[in-house]
Amino acid sequence: MTQADEQTKILEWLEGLRVEHSDLDAVINHLLEARHHDSMRIQRLKRRKLKIKDMIYRLESELIPDLDA
Repeated sequence: MTQADEQTKILEWLEGLRVEHSDLDAVINHLLEARHHDSMRIQRLKRRKLKIKDMIYRLESELIPDLDA
């Protein structure tokens, strides 16, 4: 797999993660506004959203080229 193919794959994965992150944000906000009674569900969704955010940052850092000092 070439460097360009790898970067394309990472960019596609990033796009999917960003969509999932946005969807989770919408669901969490909806549940909070509706005063949903299942706080455990909300906490699980928040943890999932945080994990996705961490994955996004990690993948974005992989896209930054290594610079030899």
